[in-house]
Amino acid sequence: MADAAARIRVALVDDQPLFRAGIRMLVESQNDMEFSGEAADGEHAVSLASELRPDVMLMDLRMPVLDGVGATRRIMSLAEAEHSDKPRIIALTTFNRDQAVVDAVQAGASGYLLKSAEPEFLLAAIRTVHSGYSVIAPGSVHSLFEHAARRTPIAGPDLSVLDVLSVRERDVFLLAAKGLTNGEMAEGLFVSEATIKTHLRSVLDKLELRTRLQLIAFAHERRLLGS
Repeated sequence: MADAAARIRVALVDDQPLFRAGIRMLVESQNDMEFSGEAADGEHAVSLASELRPDVMLMDLRMPVLDGVGATRRIMSLAEAEHSDKPRIIALTTFNRDQAVVDAVQAGASGYLLKSAEPEFLLAAIRTVHSGYSVIAPGSVHSLFEHAARRTPIAGPDLSVLDVLSVRERDVFLLAAKGLTNGEMAEGLFVSEATIKTHLRSVLDKLELRTRLQLIAFAHERRLLGS
């Protein structure tokens, strides 16, 4: 049994009572997790996040009162204003190509899953985002962002947005935007993974992005990958 203080505190936001009950039972069956609360709409999700400070929030995107994207945006903004830790948010969606997923990632979500995901995959995703990484539903994350980018055509790639980056940071940006892992980038650039992590953190800070998924979305929106 994991120490209570070490357990991952998980909250769930969804307007379907049966779905909430099932996820709650799943989370409570895990020795390293603790179910910290639930909400049926985005407004209550914001209050829950502020009062209970969960580590990870599972956030349905389509809900009454305030949807998951709006709730994610407000939760992140409040945490920033209060200088408190931001919860890791996993967006839950019914379809793989959902514009709301892109909006949620841009608002600060650490990834997304289909609501039909296998229980073990969901549990692994909770542990993954709690460790500081992003998660995506099975399938190509690039096809999701490319699909979204086509809906808002632009004149062409705007490479000037990368002027704030050093030459090496630009290399890291482009490789990360293509989906390479830290290990693959380190091997390709002949540096250590620690160096890659340092460059990647600097890239995110300079471009005012929070997550690697936001970086991928940023690259596709501005056609920086040549597509």
